[in-house]
Amino acid sequence: MRDTTPRPHIAIVGAGPGGLLCARILQRNGQHVTVFEREPAPDARAQGGTLDIHDDTGQLALRDAGLLDTFRALARAEGQEWRVLDPRTAALTAHQLPDDGEADRPEIDRGLLRRLLLDSLAPGTVRWGCPVDGVVPLGDGTGRLRLSDATELDFDLVIGADGAWSRVRPALSDAVPAYTGITFVGTGLSDVGARHPDVARLVGHGTMMARADEKGLITQRTSSGRLDVVAAFRAPRDWHTSAGVGPADTAAVRAHLLERFDGWHDSLLALLRDNDEGFVDRPLFALPVPHTWHHVPGVTLLGDAAHLMPPLGVGANLAILDGADLAKAIVREATLDDAVRAYESVMLPRSVDIAKQCVEGLADFLPEGSGVEAGGPMMTTRTLDGSAKEG
Repeated sequence: MRDTTPRPHIAIVGAGPGGLLCARILQRNGQHVTVFEREPAPDARAQGGTLDIHDDTGQLALRDAGLLDTFRALARAEGQEWRVLDPRTAALTAHQLPDDGEADRPEIDRGLLRRLLLDSLAPGTVRWGCPVDGVVPLGDGTGRLRLSDATELDFDLVIGADGAWSRVRPALSDAVPAYTGITFVGTGLSDVGARHPDVARLVGHGTMMARADEKGLITQRTSSGRLDVVAAFRAPRDWHTSAGVGPADTAAVRAHLLERFDGWHDSLLALLRDNDEGFVDRPLFALPVPHTWHHVPGVTLLGDAAHLMPPLGVGANLAILDGADLAKAIVREATLDDAVRAYESVMLPRSVDIAKQCVEGLADFLPEGSGVEAGGPMMTTRTLDGSAKEG
């Protein structure tokens, strides 16, 4: 006999990796889910650099979603290479190469991962151009979604997967992200192998890093041959104002960065001098540690909305692991409230422990007041994990 029991209608706010993977597993198990995304289209903006997806977190989630083989076909094992250079001589001081066949943390472009997840969903699952202003728990175990056009929609469960500046989070927590004291200024070089062969040899196939004196340069190679470049430094949040530099003035930002990194080897300075993209200010924000909340029926969070941390290689992995854990609990448990309670009982303590490690890792990444070259890899090779922008 066909099961005619009404399925709950679940809303996911945010079409990032965690929200999309959660939707994928829910749909595979016959659940009714709609994803609301403020961006007008999948290709409305560049998705950034690359992500290393770990075999003990992110890859497990992709396996649960039935997408692991597709992911492996797109991922790059060679992207696991890690190079650390002396800032003043550009000499190689540490080097990690993956063993043949090793793929415990292969790299995948952010855009490719998002496309993989979007293509796995039923057409129309994502409602593009639908920004959410907030969520109101209704007291009966459901939640009311308020869209920016004043539309109100009721759902059996609202999942906030909408990142650092989540509009869903206030329904559960008063916490807001705080500036960490470190800024990333991002740029890029395209077709680096053909146009910048010396730079290509310098950085290798994966991640390259040089750090000293409260600043660093980090690069990552993408599958298209583009080089993601980040200048990282400790500075006040309004560093560009005090420096008299307009963030959109490429020449002025370049001149400021070259002055800030004065004394570094010329081959490293070429990463800033020869960029063919503009500069993007990416101040690093993080939620307080620990960040928890009292359970509220009808609403929960995953990914950066729940536990925004410094970008040290775990953000995307935790987001898709959260998405998988929540979806599996919804499929497994007798009620949505039981499922959310079970999920939060695992996710919250896990994220608190990892957030503490990230705080320590960020302090080690650019040691405050240190004039000594920083060491090799910290907790992971992922350092360009889409740092949060204010607003």
